[in-house]
Amino acid sequence: MPQGRSQSQDPRPARWQCAGARWGRGGPALVWLHPAQGERLSPLTPDRPLSFTTGPRRACVGVRRGARHTPCPAGAEVPASVVSAQCPDCARLDRSYSVAADTRTDDPRPYDVYLAWFGAELVKVGITAAEREGARLLEQAALSYCLLGRGPLMAARRAEAVLGAALGVPDRFPYAAKRTAREAPPPPERRAADLAALHQRACGLGGLPESLALAPFRPVHHDAAFHLDRVRPAPGLIRLVPEATVAGRIDAVAGPDIHLTSTDGRALLLDTRQLAGWPLAADATDAPTTAPVARREREAEAPEGLF
Repeated sequence: MPQGRSQSQDPRPARWQCAGARWGRGGPALVWLHPAQGERLSPLTPDRPLSFTTGPRRACVGVRRGARHTPCPAGAEVPASVVSAQCPDCARLDRSYSVAADTRTDDPRPYDVYLAWFGAELVKVGITAAEREGARLLEQAALSYCLLGRGPLMAARRAEAVLGAALGVPDRFPYAAKRTAREAPPPPERRAADLAALHQRACGLGGLPESLALAPFRPVHHDAAFHLDRVRPAPGLIRLVPEATVAGRIDAVAGPDIHLTSTDGRALLLDTRQLAGWPLAADATDAPTTAPVARREREAEAPEGLF
């Protein structure tokens, strides 16, 4: 965990602000922001110890566009329980020029249209920038996926709408359903068969844009990337609050979720979307976890965004 200098309101050793998790070619990593030292990454690899204590308040992470990060000018506080780590003003600014919010239609990059498998009844359609090479599917915690085609942004959006209506597949699910499906997924062959059937139906549909180049069926599975064999059933969900400690060893990472075993042997799940915005201080690797832990049955979330 990066270390820094003390901030004006906090006389204790400096804390970096966590900005959540990011998936790249090297796998998942925690993103850290510091006003003087910029951005750093901490790889999230299995068996790595993870131990930290949250600061006194969770603050807005600001806006990131491309490689540029703009801090929240107000340093606004963000409620501990919400998924988003942006204040309303930064969220509005973020969505004012966003592919996800359909407010950015001039993006010249090619886009991929995909079918993603999260569970037996959880298959969705979506789009992602082709240059991201599937990272968006890792971020969403898709267990398997296949590409349907590639084309300009508006052609990809049109194809997404056609597929959603004709195949009856949505563009999002409640995230809690994805977590449940992850704990006992069928083998990759079963997922591939489901995707193959949908891919075949999709390619035979009328109404797809001519500028969308259809792709042959090539399923991609994330069992190894997520280390699904290490995911334990029904982990307790960590609820982050001020001045709380989380300590344990990483078992697996799927999408934004870190599966870990606490120092007292409990199977826990840490949502890095809710970790974003907290200033964190490193703690002893054998420290007890003092953050509240909720039973998964009580979990309730709104559907996640799409981009």
